[in-house]
Amino acid sequence: MTDSTQQPSDFDAMTRDIAEVPAVEVIVTVAVNLMSAAAVKLGLTDEGDKFKDLDEARKLVHALAGLLDASTTEISSFHAAPLRDGLKSLQLAFREASIVPDEPGQGPGEKYTGPVYG
Repeated sequence: MTDSTQQPSDFDAMTRDIAEVPAVEVIVTVAVNLMSAAAVKLGLTDEGDKFKDLDEARKLVHALAGLLDASTTEISSFHAAPLRDGLKSLQLAFREASIVPDEPGQGPGEKYTGPVYG
């Protein structure tokens, strides 16, 4: 048993595991998680509107756009292209779901991507 001043032994194993993961893989995994969470908050899953929350979706889409913008030079187009396509789809879905549409360039993530049109 460990006392409260020691970290659990699993922490060392987790640190070793993450140390072996390439940065690109971490970035892509985080991006996919943001995309999935945004899709849920946009009501795009099988459960539809059950978890729909456009305020939360806006935050997630904006964070995804910022991550992709910041990592443009760090990840290859092989990884970046489908992520950008997914981002655009989420941005368009947000526009469609919004009762009061944002002005062009003011939607979630458009600070990074520029205005998104259908």
